[in-house]
Amino acid sequence: MSTLNAVTLDQVVDTARYPLSELESAEGQAVVSRARRELLDVGCTVLPDFIRPSLRDVLRQECSAIAPRAHFDVETVNVYNIAVDSALPEDHPGRRTFQRGNAFVARDRVPAGSLISRLYSHTAFQRFVARCFGLPQLHELADPLSGLVLNVVEPGMEHPWHFDTNEFTVSMLTQEAQAGGVFEYCPNIRSARDESFDDVRDVLDGRGERLTRRLALQPGDLQLFKGRYSLHRVSPVQGEVARHSAIFAYSERPGVIGSVARTRQLFGRVLPGHLAAEGRAVRGDQLLD
Repeated sequence: MSTLNAVTLDQVVDTARYPLSELESAEGQAVVSRARRELLDVGCTVLPDFIRPSLRDVLRQECSAIAPRAHFDVETVNVYNIAVDSALPEDHPGRRTFQRGNAFVARDRVPAGSLISRLYSHTAFQRFVARCFGLPQLHELADPLSGLVLNVVEPGMEHPWHFDTNEFTVSMLTQEAQAGGVFEYCPNIRSARDESFDDVRDVLDGRGERLTRRLALQPGDLQLFKGRYSLHRVSPVQGEVARHSAIFAYSERPGVIGSVARTRQLFGRVLPGHLAAEGRAVRGDQLLD
C-alpha cells in the first residue's frame, strides 16, 4: 500500500492534536511553543502519536519491507566520527572506541510512495518542523542517499555514543525492539564554544548518570532533537526483533550533499554527486566532528 497515495495528510497525522496546516491557530501555536521550549531546555522534544494509531501497522510493514536493503557493517568508531587513530592526548574521549553495528537504508532505496517518503517531502510537515526549531525554512538534502533513511539496529547491535554532524535531527520510531534499544542522551553536554571533554569522558566511562536522560519512544512518535550538542546513543538491542527508525534529514540551506568519506561509511557507496560536491562544505563551528 502506498499510503499517502490513498489518504490525505489529515488521515495520516493526528492533525487535531498537531495542526500542521494551521500553525497560526491557538492549538498550532501551543504545539510549536512547547516544542521550542523543550528544545531550548533539554535539546529534545517528542510528539507522541504523531502518526494515527490506525496506520502504525502500515508504517511498520512498509519499513520492515525495505529493512533488508540496508547497508550493514560493523566498524570501530569514536563519539566524534573521526579516525580512531587520530593524534589525540591519552585521556581524550576521542580515544575511546566502540563497535557500531547499525545499518542504513539509503534514500534511493526507500519507495517514493511510502508513508515516510511522502511525509518527508510534504511542505506542511517541513514548515511545521522548521517552526518548531525556530527556523524560517528547511530544505530537503540534495544528497541522493542521505536525505531520508531508515536506521536498522539488529538484535545484539547498538548505535553507540556519538554526536551528530547536523545541528538538528528529525526521526520517528517505526518498530521497537523487544528489549533494549533505548534512546539515551545527554542534553547540551557541549556547545559550539566548549567541547566539555571531562563530561563526555565521564559518560563514556560509566560515570555520567547525572548527565543522561532516557526516552520511552513508541512507534509513530515524532522526535525532534539537537544532536550536534547532545551526546546520544541507542543502547544494545535485545530479543529477536530489530529496532527501526526513520530519519528525516533537512538543512537550513539548499543543495547540501554529504562528504565522500561519511557517505561511504554509512552506505558503502558514493554517487557522482558526492564526488562533484567534495570540498565545498562549509563548517558552522570548529567542533571535532
